[in-house]
Amino acid sequence: MALSIDELREKVATLSSEGLNTQQIADELSISQRTVVWLSGGAPEDDHPDDVRIGWRTIGVRPMRVTAIGAIMADVVLEECGDEIDTIVGISLNGILFANSIADQLDLEVSIFRSVDDEGGGHLSNKYGNVAGRKVAIVDDLLSTGMTMRKTIEALSRAGADVVLTLVLVNKTENDEVAGVPLRGLIRAIKV
Repeated sequence: MALSIDELREKVATLSSEGLNTQQIADELSISQRTVVWLSGGAPEDDHPDDVRIGWRTIGVRPMRVTAIGAIMADVVLEECGDEIDTIVGISLNGILFANSIADQLDLEVSIFRSVDDEGGGHLSNKYGNVAGRKVAIVDDLLSTGMTMRKTIEALSRAGADVVLTLVLVNKTENDEVAGVPLRGLIRAIKV
């Protein structure tokens, strides 16, 4: 269901009052952090950021649909990396389902990067696959500014990973790489 600007502002205010930070609200609503800031500040309509809200709830509520999208993503990983990949890293929150599906279909390890702050920073979960010395692909639902993806690449590289691919359901930029790593999006949604 499409939300109006006023409904989005209301959602942002509610999520903020529940303690979510800008990064978490952006993840929850599938919009950029810049748009969250604009919505929470009540800026004039004509001062809005260029953004597209991606509503993928229809996919996310049914595991078989996530698996179907995961199969497409797994095919892209094979096309780009062949069998030279060890681990799929999902960025929380929305990249985790896709990463799990891809790893399952390709019989790879899965790891999770928790994006926890407004600057795209975070950390690897220590409950899942270790990335040191591994060739990894990073998966998320969408790429808006690339900040979270860049921070994830930096963190994984510091942890000893060789990041060989970034993959998203929706790429909201014209970029084909992030921090020197190839970027593939199943869908590209850019303002014209």
